[in-house]
Amino acid sequence: MTIWTKIAAGLVAATAFAAVGGCATVPVPPPAPVLASKRPVDDAVVRQASRVADWQLARMDSFAYVRTFRQQTADPTDWIQAAFYAGLTAFADVAETPRYAEAVIEHGRQNGWGYGDRPRHADDDAIGQAWVWAAARAHGEERHLRLAPTRARFDAVLAAPSDVSLLFEDRPGEQACQARWCWSDALFMAPPVWFELSRLTGDPRYAAHADREFWAATDVLYDPAENLYFRDSRFLDQRDGAGRKIFWSRGNGWTYAGIAKVIDSLAASDPRRAKYVDLYRQMSAAIVRLQRADGYWPVSLLDPSGPSETSGTGFFVFGLAWGVNSGFLEEAHYAPPVARGWTALESAVGPDGKLGWVQQVGYAPDQVEADDTQLYGVGAYLLAASQVSRRSNW
Repeated sequence: MTIWTKIAAGLVAATAFAAVGGCATVPVPPPAPVLASKRPVDDAVVRQASRVADWQLARMDSFAYVRTFRQQTADPTDWIQAAFYAGLTAFADVAETPRYAEAVIEHGRQNGWGYGDRPRHADDDAIGQAWVWAAARAHGEERHLRLAPTRARFDAVLAAPSDVSLLFEDRPGEQACQARWCWSDALFMAPPVWFELSRLTGDPRYAAHADREFWAATDVLYDPAENLYFRDSRFLDQRDGAGRKIFWSRGNGWTYAGIAKVIDSLAASDPRRAKYVDLYRQMSAAIVRLQRADGYWPVSLLDPSGPSETSGTGFFVFGLAWGVNSGFLEEAHYAPPVARGWTALESAVGPDGKLGWVQQVGYAPDQVEADDTQLYGVGAYLLAASQVSRRSNW
């Protein structure tokens, strides 16, 4: 029996989920206790999401069920697994069982709290969301141990920040601009780690860097007419067969969820926070207008005829529910789209807990099959569950 099967079955001892203590150098307040929030946890949502989380945790050693990019999926610190663990950390904060926190912490220990071999690539930064979350739940030297690889990685970037163009070249493969955040996905992968690292350590340099890079990317990719993000600069002038702009559902879902996480890491008194909140509200208004009657968002947001898809929908449900729960969005207007979206997501979960209708790895709207699943889709689903489970009377 593998470690992941044991965790999924709840057989690993609940010893790693420690209370937050003071850092050895800079004390920080502990994360707010989720279960003490004014909104009680919806047990039905937690039970359903636990089925999805357990199905995935029991299948972390072989990815034959993934239709494409199996080798990349198996990389324990690449963005595909990172997105899953980002969702699992959020869900661990609302689930009563400790096994989800244990799974994250065990994954960190097995990988030395380390990163991939692309020192400036946002996709390799993404696993830091799990590492920083785990560090916040450790004391003194253990916290330092969990944070050390992240600080070393980011300190190297701060010592020699890149100023390459944010424009994609018209060629396949890795892009020079990906030394910075030149594609919409990156705004989920990296900024939440950088901002949360500043909150946790008290070092403002990380948030300052992230703030500059976030708005530099937004200046290129954000369309103020539609209040949506192009996936990258190649899409600025592209149109579909009906002459519509192409806004990828998951690409916007990545960014939207990333913005919510950034706001969560910024103190209410931080002068930068209002600008993120304004952007978040602009996107929220656009997103709810594009939801289909069945609760899903189409793979290409301006084309309602596209197939059902759960990864983009999961990120949108997370972001909208987070806004209602946090008081940034009006409940009367935004709670019904959340409810419709969550019902759609639930309908995509099979009897065994497998989440379907997840568009495979890509960078643009594409076809989706009912049996398609992927770890980032499960991560988006768990993020959504972490917020929908906190609803009360909506």
